[in-house]
Amino acid sequence: MPRRSPTTRVLLALLAGLAIGIAIAQAREPTLLRAAAALEPLGTLWVNAIRMTVVPLVVSLLITRIAATPSGAVGRTSGRALGMFALFSVAAGLFALLAAPPLLAGVRLDADALAAIRDRAAATPAALPPFRDWLTGLAPPNPIKAAADGALLPLLVFTALFALALSRLPDATREGATRLFEAVGEAMFVLVGWVIAAAPIGVFALALGLAARGGVGLASALGHFVVVVCALLVASIVALYPVVALGGTSIARFARVCAASQAVGFSTRSSFAALPVMIDTAQRGLGVPSHVAGLVLPVAASMFKYGTPTARITGTFFVARLYGVELGATEMALVAAAITALSLYTPGIPSASLFTLAPVYSAFGLPVEGVGLLLAVDLVPDMFLTTANVTADMAIATLMARGASEAARATESSTPLLRPVAEGDA
Repeated sequence: MPRRSPTTRVLLALLAGLAIGIAIAQAREPTLLRAAAALEPLGTLWVNAIRMTVVPLVVSLLITRIAATPSGAVGRTSGRALGMFALFSVAAGLFALLAAPPLLAGVRLDADALAAIRDRAAATPAALPPFRDWLTGLAPPNPIKAAADGALLPLLVFTALFALALSRLPDATREGATRLFEAVGEAMFVLVGWVIAAAPIGVFALALGLAARGGVGLASALGHFVVVVCALLVASIVALYPVVALGGTSIARFARVCAASQAVGFSTRSSFAALPVMIDTAQRGLGVPSHVAGLVLPVAASMFKYGTPTARITGTFFVARLYGVELGATEMALVAAAITALSLYTPGIPSASLFTLAPVYSAFGLPVEGVGLLLAVDLVPDMFLTTANVTADMAIATLMARGASEAARATESSTPLLRPVAEGDA
């Protein structure tokens, strides 16, 4: 019997955890519920293990890639990436603007169940810092503190500037520093390999705990909304595959390689947690050059939220219908544009894009308590949203790899940055 690949094992663990967790929730057996709760720390431990690799991995990759690449090439790569981020985000916003209203028109609301969910809804999330504070925070006064706090975007800004400064130093000095960070990067990928080997255990424990607590999770007044938003997110994910195929990568290959990153993103609800797996599989499975994967994927995980416009525009239209707020065509378009623009201004935590909705709701006369209502049922949608983000990050890295020079491809194939994590993967 052939040995299953790590990707297959992770997906099987995810499905098994969800199925067993739902069965435990339906049985309502206290002993089984306690057993599921007892396994949850294993999932948390695994998430912490993979997150601990993110900062040193991202810093070492950015420094070695930028310092070794001519500044003009760095600028071109970054500019193309930002252009793709904007294009994909606008497409997702237009898709939600057109598809969500007719699908939500048939949502039926049960008043009693809705009242129960409102009672359970968390308080409205604290407001985000003003845009001025966010903008000034991009230059961290203490990069070490930014790293410790997990503020990845400010850390990326500092690291990119440091790498650009390093590229201006004499060759001997620059090469000594880059060799040090290359060694750090290689060591971190060895560590990532160990963590990935434990992925089936971690993913199973996470999925089991989530499903056991929430059950099917759709038997509420907001069930139809959850189905609609998840269906739209799935459609937005599926739309990425033919786009990648147009760039020259087969759909089957892209789907196979992305599966591991999607499973990690789905179970952890964090693009950052999936980042090491994305970088690893993009280079080994899709042939993405290291200077593209090491630069584009960290930036994408930090600021590109492909699934946010689809999920949050749909949620906003639902809240408007729920509270009887009439939005005309112009208001709907402006709401969609605002949410799409704010999708780049999102903390890197689960359900964080909901935090950006409060100022939009206030501006358009929508009840801010609707944010708390959406937060109460955001567990399942946020899983699909993160999966959409991870898939889009991989799609953009794959498309940008097509623009890499043949010389760079030859260099990458002869001297790969990564050591294989496990045979048979992707």
